[in-house]
Amino acid sequence: MAVTGDSLGSPGKDLSINLSTEKALEETMLSPRFYTTDFAAIDKISIDGVREEWDKLMCEFERDSNIDHFQRPKDMQENYSKISPEVYDEFVDFLISSITSEFSGCVLYAEIKKRAKNDDMKKLFGYMARDESRHAGFINQWLKDFNIGVDLSFLTKAKKYTFFKPKFIFYATYLSEKIGYARYISIYRQVEKYPEFRFHPIFLWFEKWCNDEFRHGEAFALLMRSDPSLLKGVNLLWIKFFLLAVFATMFVRDHKRPKLHKALNLSPTEYDIQVFEITTEISKQVFPLLLDIKNPNFLKSLKKLSYLNEQIEQCGTKGMFSIRRMILFVKLGVCFARLFFMKSLVNKLPEDFRVKPSW
Repeated sequence: MAVTGDSLGSPGKDLSINLSTEKALEETMLSPRFYTTDFAAIDKISIDGVREEWDKLMCEFERDSNIDHFQRPKDMQENYSKISPEVYDEFVDFLISSITSEFSGCVLYAEIKKRAKNDDMKKLFGYMARDESRHAGFINQWLKDFNIGVDLSFLTKAKKYTFFKPKFIFYATYLSEKIGYARYISIYRQVEKYPEFRFHPIFLWFEKWCNDEFRHGEAFALLMRSDPSLLKGVNLLWIKFFLLAVFATMFVRDHKRPKLHKALNLSPTEYDIQVFEITTEISKQVFPLLLDIKNPNFLKSLKKLSYLNEQIEQCGTKGMFSIRRMILFVKLGVCFARLFFMKSLVNKLPEDFRVKPSW
């Protein structure tokens, strides 16, 4: 059943399931990672300062409004692998990246639930692991149409894990969940308005799907608002770093998929700016500083990052230690540093910090 070759394949080819698993195992600057953390520190978290909002959110999780959402109806049991060869590789890359990201959350949340003695943490991360497991499994259903489903159990054992302190988990995962909401809702609104560009059925699920992402982000917002020390002092620099890292990674990754965005009738740059605007507006609930995404130098520098990343990839693995590659990495680092030292916007945190998914 296996085939050889560098490509992920094309419609109609019979591919080994391991090929997509190998893709999910890749470790690059842009690939989603698996994380582990200080579980004892997680156990010490107190949410007493936000208890009222916390209890409301736990009720939302318990209601489980998407319990029946991630299922293909009987009239969608046919094979949907026959899509345009021009968009195939980029679409499959998008799905594999998405499943890796969703399953990364599932693994981390499940491990926290398993190790936690703190009832609040045990309950929260149990709910979120449940949701992320559904998301990953659902994407895998569609990947198996292409005969390239990801072996999630193997991924759990073989993927490298990165250690992050709890506060870094909170910053990074809050942004990941909120930007995930912004990405999914923006794509859904596009295919809702222009159904002729909905080239695959999975986009029909994005509206309710992104509300899970939004709710997860709300949980991390509560965790951060429960500990004011996470939102001041030197931690402001960490917040800025993670904001920039998440936005830059998305921009570079999306500009590697021009055919996918063209198929959706989207400009990668315009789409990314829209997602940045939504994410920035949402993150006013918790972050005392924001990136000045309207500064012309912000977009200019992101485009330069994308160009430099493309040049690095063109060097290939054979040029891993070439002088040109090293120079490009230095230029990329300088470009990121310039973005980091751009003036931030000051944000006064609202007293009522819960946000509704209204986009």
